[in-house]
Amino acid sequence: MPIKIPDQLPATDILRSENIFVMSAKRAASQEIRPLKVLLLNLMPKKIETETQFLRLLSNSPLQVDVELLRIDNRPTKNTPTEHLDTFYRQFEMVKHRNFDGLIVTGAPLGLVQFEDVLYWEEIQAILTWAKGHVTSTMYVCWAAQAGLKLMYDLPKRTRKEKLSGIYTHRVHNPHHPLLRGFDDTFWAPHSRYADFSPEFLSEHTDLDILATSDQAGVYLAATKDKRNVFVTGHPEYDAHTLHNEYMRDLGEGMEPKIPVNYYQDNDPDKPPVASWRSHGHLLFANWLNYCVYQQTPYDLDHFSEDQFTKDD
Repeated sequence: MPIKIPDQLPATDILRSENIFVMSAKRAASQEIRPLKVLLLNLMPKKIETETQFLRLLSNSPLQVDVELLRIDNRPTKNTPTEHLDTFYRQFEMVKHRNFDGLIVTGAPLGLVQFEDVLYWEEIQAILTWAKGHVTSTMYVCWAAQAGLKLMYDLPKRTRKEKLSGIYTHRVHNPHHPLLRGFDDTFWAPHSRYADFSPEFLSEHTDLDILATSDQAGVYLAATKDKRNVFVTGHPEYDAHTLHNEYMRDLGEGMEPKIPVNYYQDNDPDKPPVASWRSHGHLLFANWLNYCVYQQTPYDLDHFSEDQFTKDD
């Protein structure tokens, strides 16, 4: 089934060119089903690129998904046209009176910034607190995972000495967990972060189910027992060239970055990268939409209640 997004959104033509079913609002309204209402809080500077990446993963489901885009920072940006933001993005004040089936909070280029120094930290706190009573399941990606752990468990910011960048292999720890259904015992996933998520630290300081880890990258996937909060420390949404673009950007800024590991053919940046994580990324989002959102959410969102959720699978 399709995702429902505005016809004028740049992602629409891109996804249709990839043979992804994108439905117009008029056609969606004629179907006698209730689409899942998913809110995407986009914290990345290149919003068009990021929204397209997440919409691609949300499309791989038999469910109809109605996606709304949310922004948090009203300052002008050099990476996204103001017209695009004004046309397609909502402010939190416009949606906070409503309930949603799902919320995705993207990463942000804030790996070396302390939480209290983030310009919109109070707004992040307000939205994540609001989600407890208005969203069935929230997925936190990369920096957002660190922010979510801070707000839910008061965990301090833990920063690596060197940036983690590349494609890493991960082990599945609970193959029967709904989020991992269909996963191989090991799988590849991209990382691009300074944050440190060690299994030992999260096991000691949280009650999360730790679902997938890497010897090099630490925890990749974890969730609360009621599946209402899912933490993804990497970037399953990344395109094949996203890490390459980040690497070239850092080179251009004189940062002397290390070559992303397990990424380029023969570890040579002059050769094209190999995308080895697409199947896992699509499966993760399909599982989240089905088992954490669709199977848990009320049919009538106006009757949303935290009391409906249990810790049972």
